[in-house]
Amino acid sequence: MSTATKHEAHASNEHPAHSAHVSYLKDGWSIWSWLFTVDHKRIGIMYLVMLTIFFGVGGALAGLVRTNLLSPTGLIMDNDTYNKTFTAHGVVMLFLFLIPSIPGVMGNFFVPIMIGAKDMAFPKLNIASWYVWMVGASFAVFALLTGGIDTGWTLYPPYSSRSSHSNVVPGVFGVFITGFSGIMTGLNIIVTMHRMRAPGMTWGRLPLFCWAMYATSLIQLLATPVLAIALTLLMVETGSNALGMPIGIFDPALDGDPLLFQHLFWFYSHPAVYIMILPAMGMVSELLTCFSRKNIFGYTAVAWSSVGIAIVGFLVWAHHMFVAGISYYAALLFSLLSMFVAVPSAIKIFNWTATLYRGAISFQAPMIFALGFLVLFTVGGLTGIPLATLGSDLHLHDTYFVVAHFHFVMVGGMVLGYLGALHYWWPKMFGVMYSDFWSRIGAIMICVGYVTTFTPQFWLGYHGMPRRYPNYPAEFQYLNVLSTAGYSIQAAAFLLIHTYLIASFFTGKKAGPNPWGATGLEWVAESPPITHNFEATPKVVCGPYEYSLNMTQTGEKADVR
Repeated sequence: MSTATKHEAHASNEHPAHSAHVSYLKDGWSIWSWLFTVDHKRIGIMYLVMLTIFFGVGGALAGLVRTNLLSPTGLIMDNDTYNKTFTAHGVVMLFLFLIPSIPGVMGNFFVPIMIGAKDMAFPKLNIASWYVWMVGASFAVFALLTGGIDTGWTLYPPYSSRSSHSNVVPGVFGVFITGFSGIMTGLNIIVTMHRMRAPGMTWGRLPLFCWAMYATSLIQLLATPVLAIALTLLMVETGSNALGMPIGIFDPALDGDPLLFQHLFWFYSHPAVYIMILPAMGMVSELLTCFSRKNIFGYTAVAWSSVGIAIVGFLVWAHHMFVAGISYYAALLFSLLSMFVAVPSAIKIFNWTATLYRGAISFQAPMIFALGFLVLFTVGGLTGIPLATLGSDLHLHDTYFVVAHFHFVMVGGMVLGYLGALHYWWPKMFGVMYSDFWSRIGAIMICVGYVTTFTPQFWLGYHGMPRRYPNYPAEFQYLNVLSTAGYSIQAAAFLLIHTYLIASFFTGKKAGPNPWGATGLEWVAESPPITHNFEATPKVVCGPYEYSLNMTQTGEKADVR
């Protein structure tokens, strides 16, 4: 930590117990001390462990899908099994990894430290959110293991509400419960940022990751209840059909309206895209400034663009329904709004690029992930334009073009942001350094694997290959083989990443408080942090990115002024 982040430490009026000055990792190692903890850092680690498991499961399911598509007639699965497999992949990756990942791990672990707080505003609510998420995940996993769900992750009625052989109700109930965990976490982060900032930590001095988490939390609070309503109505209709007393809500055969479900579902699910991508955007801001040794260009614009994305993201949901039967006038309006939502994202891209200009760039693993995000997210955003345009969407809707676009944004964007954050903060979280050489190789392999996997799918979709089908014309086989080869590169890269991260516990060098020479309060804390984060409450006297001053990368603790 350089003297660029100027702050003062003053004596606290509190007299914490001795354990407060012990690393959170060493402060009790019994299983009960973890299961009943209220330490935000331990809760973040508990999220990390479970999310890693779910990511592995979701990735393995994706591998089954890609393996089956090696043959035009389906290589290893029948049609029904294929439907259940890609549905399970979508449910696990979206609801059990992508949505809770950065808020659950990095939001929990670092937001209090970055604003100079000792913990979250509601520590007991914080651990309750993890348990609620685990209960919801258990229901979802139960549904997937005991017969599976064959409706696709969007759960569209009337097919989902009429299904008698698919575990729709327990699966939907699991997703319903996990939503409450997101609401709890979002509320906790908002209150923490409003009420527990260190002296001098004004809104204009907040790290951009905190701005992104604040905007994400607003979406979680406002959008998730709408999904809860949709899922509740779906469970009522599905359950009533199973009991022989059908209630028509979405099923047109019972005077229901299937478009109503789509409106409710996408009113949540499109803002949910930004629940996944906004934290990654905030993380990229941290990485680009650190590893280019430059102040962020246009701090205010980047900060408020996160809020702008959160607001406009609520106004574009019906672009998912252009072929569903909505009026042409509504479709025209939502097409224009979908174009407009790109503006705050473009502000970030331009400001990030300007930050890199003439910077002293070092290509360590976190920076490679950030640069990969910059490229792949931009491609994902640009390929969204044809999908937001009425004429071209009629041709591209429900083809592999949509799959490629979605994965360039979510996998190439959110997952790279998550991995960049994990590599950036790993020394802070665990106090050890991983292999610099192998981490760079892993980051490059991930980027190459993503491009190889999903770029051919743009061509497949453009030429008309529909998504969710296990069979396809033989002339598409070579592109599907190439896409599966890209998946193999990704799988090898993730195995490599997990290997050197785990190995760092045994062979990694001890990390100092600030191995990257970064600015920010988290780099003043010990590595790993003590139970209450700081020995004395820090006082902030300048902004979060002051790389224009003399820098040091010695890894020594910052001067305290």
